[in-house]
Amino acid sequence: MLRLKRDDLAKAAQVAVATLADFETGRRAPHPRTIEAIRTALESAGVEFIAENGGGAGVRLRKEITA
Repeated sequence: MLRLKRDDLAKAAQVAVATLADFETGRRAPHPRTIEAIRTALESAGVEFIAENGGGAGVRLRKEITA
C-alpha cells in the first residue's frame, strides 16, 4: 500500500526496528506514546485512520488534492 519498509517506519517513528517486530508478532504491547509516534509516521506517509462508524474502524490512503 505504502511500500514503506519496516526500517523506514522505525526511523520515521523514532523507534527500534526490533520494537516494531515485537509489536507485529505480539511479543509485547506498545506504550501509548509509541503508538502515537507510529500513527504520526503513518499519517505523514499518507495513511488516514477512519474512526468506528458502524462498519468498523479502518485505514485508507489520503486522497491527493490536485490544484
